[in-house]
Amino acid sequence: MRWLFLLLLVLNVFYYIWHQQEAPLRAKDVTPLSLYRGAQQDIRLLSEAADASRDKGKAAQVDNSCLYLGGFVRPEALQAVERRLNGMEIKYQPLPKDLPELAGYWVRVAPESRRWLDDLQLQNLSREFNELKHKIMPCEGVAPAE
Repeated sequence: MRWLFLLLLVLNVFYYIWHQQEAPLRAKDVTPLSLYRGAQQDIRLLSEAADASRDKGKAAQVDNSCLYLGGFVRPEALQAVERRLNGMEIKYQPLPKDLPELAGYWVRVAPESRRWLDDLQLQNLSREFNELKHKIMPCEGVAPAE
């Protein structure tokens, strides 16, 4: 058993010396990544790409969309929301009840007042008025002609 151990030990030493004398491997030539990418010169995460497209969409969305608040069945609830919007100094326009796109009573928030109604304000209004819904839709399809 002792001889077997010594034999394995000698073979390991021989194997180690043999590998040390081989020429080290050359590093593989790597083509620069810039040659493969072409037009796209930066690496972007999927979440960043979604944010960039959302930002582009926001610019287009601000130009041709309006914020609508409502969805109330009773006109008294709409009047309470109108009083709350007046208290917040937000300009709005009540819409007729018989619009096919919107069921119930709705108001359209003026574009210049829309910046005052961020997500936090809309959540607070939704807590205050249980039936309150908000939608962002194109202005020209729903808004009455003036």
